[in-house]
Amino acid sequence: MRLLVQIVPLVVVLALSGCSSWNPFSKAESKKPAELVEVKSSMAVKQQWSLSVGRSENYFFVPAIDGTSGFAAAADGSILKFDVATGRQLWKVSAGSRLTAGIAAGNGLLVVAGEKGKIFGFSSVDGTAKWSVSESSEILAIPLVSSSTVILRTNENKIIALDATSGARKWIVERPLPSLTLRAASGMTVVGDALIAALPGGKLVAVSLGNGAIKWEAVVGEPKGATELERVADVMGIPSVVGKTVCAVTYQGRVGCFDIQSGTQRWVKPVSSEVGASADERFVFAADVNGVVTAYAKEGGASAWKNDKLLYRGLSSPVSFGNVVAIGDFAGYIHFLSREDGSFAARLQTDGSAVLGNPVVAGSRLIVQTKGGSVVSVGIE
Repeated sequence: MRLLVQIVPLVVVLALSGCSSWNPFSKAESKKPAELVEVKSSMAVKQQWSLSVGRSENYFFVPAIDGTSGFAAAADGSILKFDVATGRQLWKVSAGSRLTAGIAAGNGLLVVAGEKGKIFGFSSVDGTAKWSVSESSEILAIPLVSSSTVILRTNENKIIALDATSGARKWIVERPLPSLTLRAASGMTVVGDALIAALPGGKLVAVSLGNGAIKWEAVVGEPKGATELERVADVMGIPSVVGKTVCAVTYQGRVGCFDIQSGTQRWVKPVSSEVGASADERFVFAADVNGVVTAYAKEGGASAWKNDKLLYRGLSSPVSFGNVVAIGDFAGYIHFLSREDGSFAARLQTDGSAVLGNPVVAGSRLIVQTKGGSVVSVGIE
């Protein structure tokens, strides 16, 4: 994930990588990445196929899966469609512009975000351009397609709904922007008729998809400290929903779970993370800024286990995948940890470049996109 520090209203911007070793806020700065320990595999993992879409550079690109088809995008504007089962490329087009986030897929539509606030809609059938619009600020969060609506979250803390057919604006929600934030690809998810979005200042907000009305707002992490730098507490990654619960994690703050209908806090625990948390029916998984991976009980938040063998390796968001938790690192490795105790179950290397985006579960396979441009399918045997 690409992070930036943006000071408002001075508009001073400092670029930095999502890897904690590059983050000037992180205690992990200048720390040597942990050497990988030998893994006595308790399961067999295999790369099923790999294809190339183009480099992500420092932006946040994650493949989208829609039925038997997958879609991927790259910073140079490339967009491709592939067969999920075989990895066969079905077509490839160019947005005609450099891209900063993507890709979203649904209802025959693909959506990507480009530089200078440009948004592009394409047919998911044959890749033909359907519409393009421009917003006032850059978009790093992956857009969403939900029924007849496209949802965007800009770096100015605006949530914007567009008509999926034409790209015309339907509604906009503007939230106050803290004076200092991480310019990150914090995302959104749709649950029923509500959009749940991760925001700066440690907040989650639920918004009506129909008209943009605020349903609830919850505080995941309270900004604390004497300086603006110490008070940065942005919600990171994509909110994770399981049943009637939504869970999230903040930078310099907390991880916690909340009621999906009301936003009522169920529990929170202190942690600082640069990447998102993910939940399944039993656990909430989070990697802190140093690379310690922790599993919290979804009910109550008690720590179930920790794995501290991946320190300073620039980890991706973790994801529950069957009996394991999958997490990528700066060197292109995908680590598989036991869901029950956090021990290493297996490891697989991709192309040697960072896994910036979260791994995507597609049925019985895991699909990841690397900074170097590989889209890789991994299966458990």
